[in-house]
Amino acid sequence: MELAGKVALVTGAGRGLGQAIALKLSAQGAMVAVNYASNAEAAAATVARIEAAGGRAFAVQAQLKGQAEAEALRDALDAALTARGLPGRIDILVNNIGGGDYGTIRDADEAFYDTIFGNNCRAAFFLTRVLQDRIADFGRVVNLSSAGSRLTDPGIIVYTMAKAAVEAFTRVLAAELGPRGITVNSVAPGFTAGETNHHVTDDPVQAAAVTGATALRRFGQPEEIADIVYAFAGPLGRWVTAQNVEASGGFKL
Repeated sequence: MELAGKVALVTGAGRGLGQAIALKLSAQGAMVAVNYASNAEAAAATVARIEAAGGRAFAVQAQLKGQAEAEALRDALDAALTARGLPGRIDILVNNIGGGDYGTIRDADEAFYDTIFGNNCRAAFFLTRVLQDRIADFGRVVNLSSAGSRLTDPGIIVYTMAKAAVEAFTRVLAAELGPRGITVNSVAPGFTAGETNHHVTDDPVQAAAVTGATALRRFGQPEEIADIVYAFAGPLGRWVTAQNVEASGGFKL
């Protein structure tokens, strides 16, 4: 229970990696704010799983895009914490939402580009900007990047650029928030099993291609990514900042 007494906000926590991260942090004692964009049932299921295991959590809705949506989430978070007799602060912020479609530079029109950068960069940037004064001194920020940030596959050119930007954001933010004792790091998953990657894991040809290009010869599990997030969020991460840890099992080494 190393996170007892801490409050964590995990964006996109209704399913997938976000849900696994929320479950992990709650299992270590944190009160978890489960952010979701539109799937209230999924968020409620995450909260129910946490509570069934003896943890504490609540859901907060916001489809994060920019300043206005971030402010709405801040206000909802403040209200939820006040209702529970807690101060309006968080100790851990996990910027998890992201993703994007495949496409070469020829495929990537402005809408395609803006959607991917919006999901992966803009949302995290403005939420962190709005919440910076709500993050407690000696708190933690963990951003989700991707092994894709170092790849040269033309089919993910915009995604690669966006995730590389997330890692640059992480380093600069670490310098800005460091005087307050706040650490800022990023975690870069590879192909991870779960509902968002069913199109790969359920296709024998694609699955074999991925595992064959992975040093550990399997897909990662959401819980394994959550473990690395927890390593940054917990007390053992107190002297590590501005770092990116790739948790990909050695994808395309």
